[in-house]
Amino acid sequence: MRLEHVILGLLALRPVSGYDIRKWMDGKGKYLGYDVQLPQIYRTLPRLVDSGWAEFDVDPREGRPDAKVYRLTAGGRDALLDWARSPYEPSPRPADPDFQLRFLFAGQLGPEYAIAVLRTELDYRLAHFGEPGWMDFTALGLDPIPDIDTTWVRKLHLAAHEHGYASTAAYIAWLQLTLARLEGEAGLPPSRAPYRGVGHDNP
Repeated sequence: MRLEHVILGLLALRPVSGYDIRKWMDGKGKYLGYDVQLPQIYRTLPRLVDSGWAEFDVDPREGRPDAKVYRLTAGGRDALLDWARSPYEPSPRPADPDFQLRFLFAGQLGPEYAIAVLRTELDYRLAHFGEPGWMDFTALGLDPIPDIDTTWVRKLHLAAHEHGYASTAAYIAWLQLTLARLEGEAGLPPSRAPYRGVGHDNP
């Protein structure tokens, strides 16, 4: 996920300044797990203008520096649509910001974009969920310092992996529920079987 696409997605909603973008990232955006610093935003905005994807007006501010308020151009709209239509490749890490941002900013262009991203993400998670041997700690090949109890270490590893397993199971359930809801609202038949919990087949 490139910052350019995040900014184009925000500009598709309304004209914004660089400071507005940072405020969004500090507010609603922080729940998506994506964070950039204000200098990165200010470096990216001129590149969008140079590419013909955005343009700006100067908003005079009394007693403060004038602000540049950016808006999306026709070229920026085309770039956003091209990105939304490009193949989405899931990250090995569940709930990666790339998925969250693609789902939000590509999905806001229409149900077909959000549904396509959800289907791809869900299929990938189900294919890799609970892979054989993922909780086998007997072959860690430990050679620890004297302070470490290997039995205790294995218990800690198990607890940490159980947390990841439970989090991924909940994430898959959310993907299933959201996909079923959006498909229903779009008048589409269910394309995936409902998630039935850990220990069941989920084709």
